[in-house]
Amino acid sequence: MCNLYNITTNQEAIRAITKAMIDSLGNLEPSMDIYPDRNAPVVRNTAQGREMAMVRWGLPSSSKALLDAASKRADKLRAKGKEVDFDVLLKMEPDGGTTNVRNTQSKHWQRWLGPENRCVVPVTRFAEPDPASKQEGGRTPNAWFAASPEQPLMAFAGIWVPQWQSVRKVKEGLITTDLFGFLTCEPNSVVAPIHPKAMPVLLTSEDDIEQWMTAPWSEAKALQRPLPEDHLVLLGG
Repeated sequence: MCNLYNITTNQEAIRAITKAMIDSLGNLEPSMDIYPDRNAPVVRNTAQGREMAMVRWGLPSSSKALLDAASKRADKLRAKGKEVDFDVLLKMEPDGGTTNVRNTQSKHWQRWLGPENRCVVPVTRFAEPDPASKQEGGRTPNAWFAASPEQPLMAFAGIWVPQWQSVRKVKEGLITTDLFGFLTCEPNSVVAPIHPKAMPVLLTSEDDIEQWMTAPWSEAKALQRPLPEDHLVLLGG
């Protein structure tokens, strides 16, 4: 599951491959490492047109996941003899967000699979932890993947949710903000030796991006597939 990626590019390059008509990014840093729950550039479909904007990474978690977490919290409080208003507890249950979407058959995700909630997430390389390279007692290093050693611009196939109310962090409290995440699929033979469970859904051509942003789900879902092996490389150290 990809929880770190890099974008090294400029707004003109993003606009060229996505055909974005509105630029709400402000000044984009020339190179950014993106971690979960951070703001990142996306190109999203809006009623006003295709827009480049900074959006927070991490889609709403399922109601079941939040219910289970709040129930455990309530049980702990009751065990200490404290009274619990479960409705308030559930509303304020922290949700750090779901970064990647795999099961598009889930009702939780199906409501956001239409073109109006589609986005593409610009990326030049993405990381997966590489346990085989870990030194004893040290942190697990990342393996980095890109379309080629030159690291050209590509995109994750994403979805976005406008103005979602939740508690992302306890210190922030209840907030309302736009959120995004991106799809994953079976890994190809380049990614599988490092991360055998999944890889991000990558779009490397303008045609793929256009299909993702405009096609009905019955057609767009064909893009939830591993990138061909000759379209992805493991970067050297």
